[in-house]
Amino acid sequence: MATFRIHWLQHVPFEGLGYIAPWAREHGHTLSVTRVHAGESLPSPDAFDWLVVMGGPMGVYDTDQYPHLNDEIRLIENAVAANRRVLGICLGAQLIAAALGARVYASGQ
Repeated sequence: MATFRIHWLQHVPFEGLGYIAPWAREHGHTLSVTRVHAGESLPSPDAFDWLVVMGGPMGVYDTDQYPHLNDEIRLIENAVAANRRVLGICLGAQLIAAALGARVYASGQ
């Protein structure tokens, strides 16, 4: 079975990968993280095979308060262009949608 380099973006210190982490380790995948909340630099798409973008209390359009979101959108665009697998959870899904050109809006629920 192939193994992959999985990189994940953490927006708040209290949110981890949950069950993704033990699943990845069980299958021999390697994990690396960028703690965006701590100001760590984003990687190049060459540094990973899969990108997991986690959630946070901010929204995709809160770039005035969280300017790093623009950099994350560019990273996602580049990862998709490099044929990397990208998974977004909550905020991460918003960022992927924006990177792919979709409008993100509240559902009303």
